[in-house]
Amino acid sequence: MADLAAASQAPGNAPAGPSPASLSPASLSPASSAGDVVAFSELARLGLLRPYLRQQLISELVDGDLEPFSNEDTQGAFQAFAQERQITSQEARERYRVDQLLSPQALEAQILRPLRLLRHGQRHFRPKAEARFLERKTELDRVVYSLLRLKDQGLARELFLRIDEDAASFADLAAAYAEGPEQSTRGIVGPVALTQAHPALADRLRTASPGQLLEPFRIEGWWVVVRLEQLTPAVFDQATASQMTQELLDQWLNEEVERRLVPIRASLPAPAPQVPQALTEANPAAPAAQPSA
Repeated sequence: MADLAAASQAPGNAPAGPSPASLSPASLSPASSAGDVVAFSELARLGLLRPYLRQQLISELVDGDLEPFSNEDTQGAFQAFAQERQITSQEARERYRVDQLLSPQALEAQILRPLRLLRHGQRHFRPKAEARFLERKTELDRVVYSLLRLKDQGLARELFLRIDEDAASFADLAAAYAEGPEQSTRGIVGPVALTQAHPALADRLRTASPGQLLEPFRIEGWWVVVRLEQLTPAVFDQATASQMTQELLDQWLNEEVERRLVPIRASLPAPAPQVPQALTEANPAAPAAQPSA
């Protein structure tokens, strides 16, 4: 590991990758030649066109960034890479390099790419992280609640009354009667973000008070009894700032990929219309349907 890691510490004054604003549609040439058309068509057929464009875009953002990292960050990147691919020795890493047809320089770039992308995101999207947090704050609040779901409305009402009148504990009834996975946790769910709950359930939890038992209500075929146990409002700490920065970066990458697809779509042939199978089976000799004007 030391050989490649040391190489990343070499001084360099090359500018960091381009900022989002500096990229334009011209940075990806449309599929203009027959070879381009075949290549993009094949990538689209295999479901790899968007991933390819995303990785190409990431390369444009970070490959020109030669600013060195600290020894700690570099070693962490190499360790994460080795752990993810179960590489346990320098010999195993060399076998991986040869198997993947990578030069030593290309392997090093692959290992350090996540760090360079993280640095790019911090530079260009971290200033907008707090604004995104404020927009999403209610979605990021974390809750703990007790849940009991049943198919039978009458039983749900009966169990609700028993809990409400302190005739039985929510945990005991959930363990005995719940028909969902909450049975194994005695009804306890969380702590989880409100966004992980069903929207109808999240709306009710958002306006409930800790300790409040909600009347049974219906969600997609289930009758649900819920009690809010704890609500922890989200705070804009370092972890949340990193999460918001990553979300902004991912959003920009997705939008840029879609924008780069526009000239490619214009260059590719339109897919042939398909005749419903039932029609072709009923009349095998019938000509293919023509697209309407």
